[in-house]
Amino acid sequence: MIVRRLIAVLGAGSLLATAGCGGSAPSGAAGDAAGSGDGPVRIGALHPVSGSMAVDGLQMRRGAQLAVEQINDSGGIASLGGREVRLATADTQGKPEIGQSEAQRLISDGAVGLIGTYQSSVSSNVAVVAERNEVPFVMDVTASDEIFQHGYRYSFRVQPGSAKISESAAEYLEQVSEQAGKPAERVAVLHEHTDFGTGAADAFETAAEKLGMEVGPRISYDATTASDFTSQITQVKASGADVLVVAGYYGDSLLIAQAVDAVKPDLDAVWGVSNGAYDQPKFVSDAGELGDRYFSTNYHFDAQNPETRRLREEYRQRFGAPMRTGAVLSYDAVQAIAAGVEEAGSTDPAAVRNGIARAEIDPLTVGDGPVRFGPDGENVNSAAVLMQIQNGRVKQVYPPEKAESDPDYSVAW
Repeated sequence: MIVRRLIAVLGAGSLLATAGCGGSAPSGAAGDAAGSGDGPVRIGALHPVSGSMAVDGLQMRRGAQLAVEQINDSGGIASLGGREVRLATADTQGKPEIGQSEAQRLISDGAVGLIGTYQSSVSSNVAVVAERNEVPFVMDVTASDEIFQHGYRYSFRVQPGSAKISESAAEYLEQVSEQAGKPAERVAVLHEHTDFGTGAADAFETAAEKLGMEVGPRISYDATTASDFTSQITQVKASGADVLVVAGYYGDSLLIAQAVDAVKPDLDAVWGVSNGAYDQPKFVSDAGELGDRYFSTNYHFDAQNPETRRLREEYRQRFGAPMRTGAVLSYDAVQAIAAGVEEAGSTDPAAVRNGIARAEIDPLTVGDGPVRFGPDGENVNSAAVLMQIQNGRVKQVYPPEKAESDPDYSVAW
């Protein structure tokens, strides 16, 4: 079994991205194109680099780029005589139909595997294309569990799924609030209305009720059009909830924080679940003093790992911004496909798929061991961690074995 070590001492290579050309091809065409001669092994990356999710999408594209550079700087794919890897990119624009057509284009242009896509609705469409073409698709950020209920053979996921994150969020809330002497009793839920937010809310509600918490009100919204959450937070305030759970993207979650500050409901905590804002350095600067009041249960880069720290410092120097967890997951996803090619000794997508299923990689995100995919394509060692903004920094606070500091559930509101 091949274990690809993630060495985050990166060279300063150029952006290895190609746009490709249009057209479609039958199943197997990717292996034919990528496997001809001694050309580079092409990995397709689908992310939203325009539209409302562009900041995260660009971060993830750059994370994938850094992984490609690390692989090439380390000698390329050894089992193929040191062949280099090239990143072929596509902008999904945050639209499922664009993601679907771009996935087909990348496959037709010779991609041996795909990564992406940040949005569950887009990943759902890309998974169908990957399955039809028999090309592996390694999801970096995709929370929805519904994709993995179809028995797809070519879909894999690095991050923990929605149910795992949401169940952990409910357990951590129960444990942390009880340890603080303020057990959570009634929890309001605000969630964006697509597969991502609805799935997170469904799983959290089920887990919280099993633990004896009352859940309600539960309010959904459209993250692409929401501009103010005053009325929703007023409803939360009237309900008497002591905790507010938020499952949303960055912009909407920031607006919710601003509404909480304006309406001032009597809450013990705001608890992000698979949240796109409350564990981000940008939220710390955008929210100011509000940030210290927020928790988030999510996947996260491993702040205790020296290799992760070196990678994030390289990113900061190269791109002038902190590297977000999504970008680290994209890095891991590229490494997973490269490990599959290395294991297979081939660029035939079916062989690469089997190689991915056998390979292990050392992740730069929090987990319970190496990235290793089970029969259903899920990373069996994925794990969620609780974070809190403390003194202007996002810190891992729970469970204790993954914590940088203790959770502070008594922050004054």
